[in-house]
Amino acid sequence: MTAQQLKNSILQMAVQGKLVPQDPNDEPASVLLERIRAEKERLIKEKKIKREKNPSVIFKGADNTPYEKIGDEVRSLADEVPFDIPDSWEWVRLGNIGDWGAGATPSRTNPEYYGGNIPWLKTGDLTDSYIDAIPETITELALEKTSVRLNPAGSVLIAMYGATIGKLGILSIAATTNQACCACFPLGGLDNKYLFYFLMAQKPLFIKQGEGGAQPNISKEKIVSTLMPVPPLEEQRRIVVMLGQIFPIIDAYSKCKTELDLCNATFPECLKKSILQEAVQGKLVPQDPSDEPAEALLERIRTEKQRLIKEGKIKKDKHESVIFRRDNSHYEKLDGVEHCIDDELPFEIPKSWAWVRFSDIAVFENGDRSSRYPVESDYVPDGIPFFGAKDMGEKYMEYSSVRFITPQKFEELGNGKLKDGDFVCLLRGNVGKTRIYKENEKYHTGFICAQMLIIRCIESSIQKYVYTVINSQYYCRAIESEITGTAVRQLPAKEVANILIPLPPLAEQRRIVQRIEKLLPLVKGL
Repeated sequence: MTAQQLKNSILQMAVQGKLVPQDPNDEPASVLLERIRAEKERLIKEKKIKREKNPSVIFKGADNTPYEKIGDEVRSLADEVPFDIPDSWEWVRLGNIGDWGAGATPSRTNPEYYGGNIPWLKTGDLTDSYIDAIPETITELALEKTSVRLNPAGSVLIAMYGATIGKLGILSIAATTNQACCACFPLGGLDNKYLFYFLMAQKPLFIKQGEGGAQPNISKEKIVSTLMPVPPLEEQRRIVVMLGQIFPIIDAYSKCKTELDLCNATFPECLKKSILQEAVQGKLVPQDPSDEPAEALLERIRTEKQRLIKEGKIKKDKHESVIFRRDNSHYEKLDGVEHCIDDELPFEIPKSWAWVRFSDIAVFENGDRSSRYPVESDYVPDGIPFFGAKDMGEKYMEYSSVRFITPQKFEELGNGKLKDGDFVCLLRGNVGKTRIYKENEKYHTGFICAQMLIIRCIESSIQKYVYTVINSQYYCRAIESEITGTAVRQLPAKEVANILIPLPPLAEQRRIVQRIEKLLPLVKGL
């Protein structure tokens, strides 16, 4: 049950006489209603309020059934009353318990009407609580010349129009309102807080009554014709005290439930991020001293990279760097110059691991940006997949709605040709979003658009671990720090290549990946 449902249930108990016990010593509600009628007659004679066109009186018959008398007509309300009430209570129309009136908006074209010392409330100012400050004011002239109504402190307000229907407030100060707000000053001593809670209980009904038009609204007439159960005055006060004790507890419950729902909603993703972060810091699986160290893996990668350069398959880096350890510190040798990079390292890693630049272990290739880039006439119903941002699935590049180019156009294009296992990184818009290209039985290659970057691991055995790094919080923050542009977010490919990657021994990489492949499905199940 939500907090609001709980509130509604308790309010319903309150207005049915089920929240607090009845006391036979209480003055019955019928006496209170007589005082209200007497005060109303006095105010009518003093011309402070107007008499209703068709005033009604509700009374109990010999069989305890409520009847209503309007003029000379008497009718049973047995089919209209929504529930039974205690014997000491009475039914009454809302219009009969106080002085009701709607507000108005003084003409905005007359500057003399605004900026005075009389508060003027709009329904957006209603807070479902006491109102002791209202931002906008009108002048005495506006009060004199327009139909705006000054409501005394203690008046209960209810919104009648739009999304705020049923929104409430109790004035702590005298104030006027706009026409979207209806106000009631209770007579005869009726507890305004009880009226406030009754109207709160009626909110779902008022909202339902307001449905159906271009803009939902209820009228003053609908409000004042609503049947209200009136308890003895002392019981009203007991109800108000009880609700005042219960509602703060419900509000606290609501806050806790909101926080719990948020926790439940975000916990799986937070746990996933935590697991991946532990993985790239060497804390997810234990190190094994018998593992071949990461440096040996790096040597093989460097050898393979040199072979690919010699064969002309990849280009040599203009500023190739080597990171190494010396006296428990990390140094980088770049263009023959060594410098300490300890301040650049985001966290400590195990001694068997190594820090590398992404470009040390992978090849980076942009999509073709030349004049040979496909135009509309180059696309065909089937051919070579040409991937764009819309084709990035949950983990893999998707074929379901991809466009195709001819094999001839594919051969004309330069950079951007995919191989199985390549990572595809988005450089514009949702920058850093990275997915895996996986060939299938029909398509064994593809092409990326100019806003994408291919990341190809030099050693295929490290692909799964590298994907773990790419999905870690550390990597995402590193990407975020390199984004340029505001209207259109962009990520320079060279900055991706320059990111520091924590590289474990190959055997530990495999243990990390196996552990993640077991844990993440469990997390997703949460």
